[in-house]
Amino acid sequence: MANCIRLAEFFGNPQDQLKFIHVAGTNGKGSTSSMLASVLTESGEKVGLFTSPHIEDFRERIRVNGEMISEEEVISFCEEVKGLNLDFEPSFFEITWIMTLVHSLKKETSICVIETGLGGRLDATNIITPILSIITNIGLEHTNFLGETLGEIAFEKAGIIKNSVPVIVGETLPETIAVFKKKAIESNSTLILAEDASVQIPATFPLLGDYQIKNYKSVYLALEYLKSIGFEISEQVIANGLKKLSANTGFRGRLQVMNEEPLTIMDVSHNYDGIKATLDSILKINKGELHIIYGTSSDKDIKSIFSLFPKEANYFFTEFSNERSAKLIQLMEESKEFKLKSTFFLNPKEALKNAQLSVKKEDTILVFGSFFLLSDFF
Repeated sequence: MANCIRLAEFFGNPQDQLKFIHVAGTNGKGSTSSMLASVLTESGEKVGLFTSPHIEDFRERIRVNGEMISEEEVISFCEEVKGLNLDFEPSFFEITWIMTLVHSLKKETSICVIETGLGGRLDATNIITPILSIITNIGLEHTNFLGETLGEIAFEKAGIIKNSVPVIVGETLPETIAVFKKKAIESNSTLILAEDASVQIPATFPLLGDYQIKNYKSVYLALEYLKSIGFEISEQVIANGLKKLSANTGFRGRLQVMNEEPLTIMDVSHNYDGIKATLDSILKINKGELHIIYGTSSDKDIKSIFSLFPKEANYFFTEFSNERSAKLIQLMEESKEFKLKSTFFLNPKEALKNAQLSVKKEDTILVFGSFFLLSDFF
């Protein structure tokens, strides 16, 4: 975070001239941020949106009312950073984040929805003071950076809670609720628990998966708070925001239906909790046999993830083109240990092609495991 403070100073501290909603959590950050940004766009606001990682184009990370930052502006900003002769070396993420602030100010945004990167307390994005903080949920992730227990990780995520700024928490666990309550009291912040709220889910809710309903509850409570401080948001605006989610934010890759017969779904879930939620949803949707194309980064807890895989599914394990990909030998070893019906491919498109050759129209194909995997298809 120290690098971001120093880098922001070179650009006039744009974070001091913008209004923010800050979103942290283990899973659901991108969905929550995108739903909020889309509804706010439909309400007439000029909305900056910062999410990560991207699927196809780096510029997906930085948007205003759905429009990606231009290639020219990305190049110009990077050249400007290179010309600063800094005595420190900012990371890729830190440069991207300060680029977002500069772009959002240049575009005269009225509100920015910001997804944290790795954690919260020490995250590059935590140089802002938002008007509202949201923490979606807590699971075991990045334990080498965030801590080895749910309580320790909750402490890091709770770092986005600021003095006298309300915080909405989507889901709690016995190990995390005390952490959030303690931080809220210390910060004189109103703590709002979405899981305790009664929220009417729209009949036309466009997203698949029970976990998206949980995300929407946090979104709805956030919108209720924003209304209480002067934002004009009607039920029709919310409906329009959900309907135009993709157009307003570029949202995709979350239980995204790519084909109807056979039902083919792509999803970016990549850690234990996210994959569990995805599989729970797919098993409710699936009408025939389930065919899974799976690739993952080598730093994931692959053994734990494999323990979630249904034994009756057919598996098409693959590497992807990004250098972080887990190798087939590792996937083979886990597949053998868990006695899964598996074939293996060096290329994701070959894996999908083979799956398509073996399915019936009532079957389901699920492609998931990593943003990097999906990027090889787009």
